Amino acid sequence: MAFGRLERSRTDVPISDINVTPLVDVMLVLLVIFILTAPLLTSAIRLELPKADGVQAGEAPLAVTLVVNAQGQVFLNDKLMPLPALANQLKAIAAQRPDTEVQLRADQAVPYGRVVEVMGVAQKAGLSRIGFVADPPRAASGS
Repeated sequence: MAFGRLERSRTDVPISDINVTPLVDVMLVLLVIFILTAPLLTSAIRLELPKADGVQAGEAPLAVTLVVNAQGQVFLNDKLMPLPALANQLKAIAAQRPDTEVQLRADQAVPYGRVVEVMGVAQKAGLSRIGFVADPPRAASGS
């Protein structure tokens, strides 16, 4: 080694291997994007429906409201009804439109047996589409 001179090393040889790390990074980002957007694409189905003169929109299904209050009294469309009269009214409704929906609203204090009894009357009358109506829970106030 001489003073003032730096030793020269051989020149670096170029690397001929492909660096795969950036490729893997890009592929993982694309995979994450695909995973996040795939559910959005399947729920939005776009159709071009054919046009026809004879097609009419169906009528909205008829619905009756049955209410059972805390005392166990039954109301049909806000009119107090004893069970025998309720059965006759529901049979008349089912004879006119058998696809009528029954919206059953029962107080939470009503015994389960009373609710099942009212449901049985509706089913015997020929109305099998029964929906239970409930209030959504209140959101807790955070502030």
